[in-house]
Amino acid sequence: MTELQIRQFPCLNDNYGFLIHDPDSGETACIDTPDPEKILAEAAAADWRITQIWNTHHHFDHAGGNAALVAATGAQVIAAKYDNHRIENISREIADGDHVELGQFRAKVMFTPGHTLGHIAYYFPTEKAAFVGDTLFALGCGRLFEGSPAQMWDSLQSLAALPEETRVYCAHEYTQANAQFALTVDPDNGDLRAYATSVDAERARGEATVPTTIGAEKAANPFLRPNNSGIRSHLGLADDMNDDEVFAEIRRRKDSF
Repeated sequence: MTELQIRQFPCLNDNYGFLIHDPDSGETACIDTPDPEKILAEAAAADWRITQIWNTHHHFDHAGGNAALVAATGAQVIAAKYDNHRIENISREIADGDHVELGQFRAKVMFTPGHTLGHIAYYFPTEKAAFVGDTLFALGCGRLFEGSPAQMWDSLQSLAALPEETRVYCAHEYTQANAQFALTVDPDNGDLRAYATSVDAERARGEATVPTTIGAEKAANPFLRPNNSGIRSHLGLADDMNDDEVFAEIRRRKDSF
């Protein structure tokens, strides 16, 4: 069976670019457009022709290269309906529960507000892969630039409900710094300590820590674990606090870490 081909590469300061390719149809989609020159070079190196751009949100390091890539390739831009006033060159507006296709491959659109109000993720159930932009990071989550803690917690819960083997392609290499913070919140978590050690070794070798998996994040990422009694006790938070309130406190501490 033909597999979805994924090409991941670093760009800008700490972003990752992603190209996904259906070898049967020859179609290629670019997940966000952080660095159009690097994206075009990577596509050329693979001999792939970019036919679609799938945006996760409107921030410049995710949609700022749309116009240049459309000019170079004629690609169709797919983005959230909510962001039609702040993402350029949209060809198709999508919303939660819609599906997008790349040749034979089909991804579900997941509405994941919090980092921004129009943020979306793309989930391939058959391929067990999710492109989550800046909502979920390895051992972290995105800052709340526009949404509320309750919105972000709901979004994270929807991602955490995906099968544990799902590979999570997040858009930045933040994992080592995230691990340092996570250990201040959940220091007794053996899964987290092992994860942090592995991350240090990977970065020392110059390797990427992305993708991660839903299972690994559920075990170690404090932003997915606000209901954990150990975290609550360590932070001095009451057992009867709502999960979104505990999440908000963890996010507040990370913002000033």
